[in-house]
Amino acid sequence: MLAIDLKGKRAVVCGATQGIGLACAQLLAQAGAEIVLLARDEQKIKQVVRILPNSVGQIHTYQVADFEKPTQVERAAQQIAQNKIHILVNNTGGPAPGKILEATISEFLKAFEMHLINFQILVQRFVPLMKQENYGRIINIISTSVKTPIPGLGVSNTIRGAVASWAKTLAGELAVYNITVNNVLPGLTQTNRLQTLIEKRANEAKISFEEQSSLLKQTIPAKRFALPSETAAAVAFLASPLASYITGINLPVDGGLTPCL
Repeated sequence: MLAIDLKGKRAVVCGATQGIGLACAQLLAQAGAEIVLLARDEQKIKQVVRILPNSVGQIHTYQVADFEKPTQVERAAQQIAQNKIHILVNNTGGPAPGKILEATISEFLKAFEMHLINFQILVQRFVPLMKQENYGRIINIISTSVKTPIPGLGVSNTIRGAVASWAKTLAGELAVYNITVNNVLPGLTQTNRLQTLIEKRANEAKISFEEQSSLLKQTIPAKRFALPSETAAAVAFLASPLASYITGINLPVDGGLTPCL
């Protein structure tokens, strides 16, 4: 049986202290990769480093950077780039919920920096190293909103779409170097962000959290929310040699929720 084997590979995982980012770091480490964690809370990062699988002798490390401050991301990237890099998982917290008409200019600018600008910083720093290794996997955790915008997530819908187009363009430029660029689109996943979204919608509808949660589950063909590990499984596949001829795609992990092809 084919298995995902990432031994000898070094992976940078952003936003790796909770939710989908943490699940990605754990599964990539389990597959044999050495993990470089990139997040803003050093205490939480240290805890994650201690719990990551290292049965094949991996040495896991970390860098601290707040994605609201691109200069910190640039400094962290410079440190990480002192060694080889094969895999980059771009992942950071999404913009706050809200109607697009009510969004401020500063909210758009902040989201653009946190997502697209920081991803560009990391790619420009790491792609030369991937070229040297003749192996690169850039995987962006974004949202199913790039296929169908989600009501109440105005800024997020806008920025996620920009990242998807950026990634598709990048995929075309890098394919010749054995570097793939793909987007994973989580659906409704059991994370702190989903909890915040459910609370907001429940308050607006004047119903309980449990009622709102049940209503959302009914919109999903699978009738349940995803586990972060299920999204991480898609990331691990795209990071592996098994996905060498897959690039420039948007892969929903949503239990069938997205209504389009």
